[in-house]
Amino acid sequence: MTSPPAVPMPLTGDEARRRAELRRMKATAVGLLLVATAVFVASALAGEDAPGWVAYVRAAAEAGMVGGLADWFAVTALFKHPLGIPIPHTAIIQKRKDDIGSGLGSFVSDYFLTPEGITERLGEAHVAERLGAWMAEPANAGRFARQLLTVGGSMLDAVREDEVREAIEDAVVRRLRTTPTGPAAARVLELVVDEGRHQKLLSVILKRLGEVLEVNRETLRTRMYTESPWWVPNTVDDVVFDRLHDVATRYLFDLAADPDHQLRQSIDLQMEQLVIDLARDPATGRRADELRDELLDHPQLREWTGSIWVDLKERIKATAADPDEATLARIAAAIAGFGRGLVDDPALSAKANGWLTTTAVSLADQSRDEIGNYIATTVQGWDTAEAAQRIELQVGRDLQFVRINGTVVGALAGVVIYTIGQLLG
Repeated sequence: MTSPPAVPMPLTGDEARRRAELRRMKATAVGLLLVATAVFVASALAGEDAPGWVAYVRAAAEAGMVGGLADWFAVTALFKHPLGIPIPHTAIIQKRKDDIGSGLGSFVSDYFLTPEGITERLGEAHVAERLGAWMAEPANAGRFARQLLTVGGSMLDAVREDEVREAIEDAVVRRLRTTPTGPAAARVLELVVDEGRHQKLLSVILKRLGEVLEVNRETLRTRMYTESPWWVPNTVDDVVFDRLHDVATRYLFDLAADPDHQLRQSIDLQMEQLVIDLARDPATGRRADELRDELLDHPQLREWTGSIWVDLKERIKATAADPDEATLARIAAAIAGFGRGLVDDPALSAKANGWLTTTAVSLADQSRDEIGNYIATTVQGWDTAEAAQRIELQVGRDLQFVRINGTVVGALAGVVIYTIGQLLG
């Protein structure tokens, strides 16, 4: 597979400090090696007439030089070719950069993005309580309210009307279809009948019908002329119409004004019987379910639900585009109240933390491979030499102690080995 083109690595804020520390530690390691070299040269030039202890010093310096040089080679070989010579198995990080990236991605995805690790870390972080404390601050709640309106208004454009209609049907219509209509309607009608609300509504309806007859008197008269046989004189039609109209109008007004009228008492009995039938009669219940299904299947109902969503969406977008202070204050107060609830209510915060943990674990589980591949691809895209330099900046200072220790430990080992040799000789 072809590696992606190399890209510059992002600079970090403490890069200058790390470079200075690395240079200082390199100078210390080189200085110690030069000291060992100078001591070795001086002791070697002392000749055969030098005191006996000079031999021990020479052995220490010689071993210190070897240890320092060996460790210099080992440390340098990690990041580049020593002295620029392409010796096999040197510049390891540059050659294995892509493998290091793949290994780092696998390490993060396998050992960091585990359900146990995420659950433990989020449990220790108390995210809900900290978020609640932030939201409870009035200034933060105000900023959150503005951002919420802005984001909410933008997200509405991405929502399709047909998807909303389907969601409404799934959440409401399907639930209504599976709920028996008879018992529910019986409970509603029982409340209406017990408190006499149906009589008040009936009075209003009867009165409005009487007013409609009065207002449309001439329209109804003209209609009667049209429907009446041609051979009946208009004067006869007028007498008949006036008589019928007056009787009907007066009867409606009388019914509206008299709650104890016989007809209205009959309506009461019919309503009470309907309540009983809806609650207990299977045939009446089936008929109620049929009427419910006819209403839910009516095309105008779908148009109505769609129009509600369109109107609501436009109103929300208009509010989000230019919110007034009162709206912002109400939203901010709600956000702050919810934040205080997260802080003060242990049950609510526990539920929120549980939801956050479950969501984070689910997202990590779904994205584990993608995150590992992202890390591997990112490392593969880095410039090889620059990546080695950056890694050296991170760990090079500590590796210089390896060089220093190699010189010191080598010198001590040289003295010990020389001493043992002298004793055995």
